[in-house]
Amino acid sequence: MTYGARLSNSFYGVWELYVVTGGISLDWPEHSFGQTGPVPTLQERTDALARLGFVLADDAGWLWQEHPTGVTDRVHLLASANVRRKDGAA
Repeated sequence: MTYGARLSNSFYGVWELYVVTGGISLDWPEHSFGQTGPVPTLQERTDALARLGFVLADDAGWLWQEHPTGVTDRVHLLASANVRRKDGAA
């Protein structure tokens, strides 16, 4: 079974990674990188997923989306990737 991992800036601009596992969002596994910049590296994201018990799904990569809030405003970035549990459990 695959799940959706998301990397985004929190309300305070800190990079966070969470895995959408169903149910309410308060129950989703999450990791805060404790930094507003730079964007967490691929290795940092991989390590965070592993700490949460997940790995990238076969042939998965990170897809980036840009969410502008206005022509002169800061752009919000969101990345997503398909992941699976490290132990293969559903």
